[in-house]
Amino acid sequence: MMELKNVAAGSFKEVLIEDGFFVLKVQNDTPQAQKVVREIDSSFIQFHFCLKGSAKFVFNEGRYALDVSEENSLLLYNTQIDLPLNMELNPNSWMVSVVMTIRKFHSLFSREADHIPFLSVENRDKKYYAQEGVSPAIAVILSQIMNYNLHPSIKALYIKGKVYELISLYFNKSDDADVEQCPFLVDEENVRRIRQAKEIMVARMAEPPTLTALSEEIGLPLKKLKEGFKQIYGDSVFSFLFDYKMEYARKMLETGRHNVNEVGLKIGYSTASHFISAFKKKYGTTPKKYKSSV
Repeated sequence: MMELKNVAAGSFKEVLIEDGFFVLKVQNDTPQAQKVVREIDSSFIQFHFCLKGSAKFVFNEGRYALDVSEENSLLLYNTQIDLPLNMELNPNSWMVSVVMTIRKFHSLFSREADHIPFLSVENRDKKYYAQEGVSPAIAVILSQIMNYNLHPSIKALYIKGKVYELISLYFNKSDDADVEQCPFLVDEENVRRIRQAKEIMVARMAEPPTLTALSEEIGLPLKKLKEGFKQIYGDSVFSFLFDYKMEYARKMLETGRHNVNEVGLKIGYSTASHFISAFKKKYGTTPKKYKSSV
């Protein structure tokens, strides 16, 4: 069972990797906090990663809570009691959660279990809560899980690969844990600037800057902007923006409070015909038909 309250401008996606192993992607792009509830029993281990903003995880009917802020993570497992997901996601916050059975988790590390302190025999039946920062390398993978532009037939395979990569890096505690094959991603400042570029494009989606103006604003050469954005978000700047605008439009239409013209203007289309054409290209139907279907 899963529930996202106040879903009008929020997004909740659950991706099943395989039995007993799934990923939750939750975006709250509204000015109000949103509550996310899902049953998770004691046979599961949970990894929660905050990409943006912050969230509060509430336990024991509100008697205990843990806060997770931007670029931080929370690992939870307790073989003695169930730990259902009861999360309060703050305004303008994004969260990626990886949940799998403890049996599945152990099978991933059967040969390397010594590297992970809570996998030892004496700790196997104890509870374990851990909070720690997210490395630049992990931040990149989280962005790739949240934002990708792929053919539907390979999305599940792509996310499965990224989740395995994510868990591997999470437990890689060696001195070079943050070093990626791509030299660009070793530089945390570069990653921060690319994220800033994405935020600028999203905030000004109705009248976005040119790539040249954007590169000047974030202080990164145009070539590095293009390469870095593709590396982190899996798409070009304007292709990413197009997908974001269409998703934003779709959510606006779902509320039933806006007509097609209003939605088109909100995301930067001066004429309804251009918006209708773009929406149909993305979703295979017109905004009007989509609105009536929901």
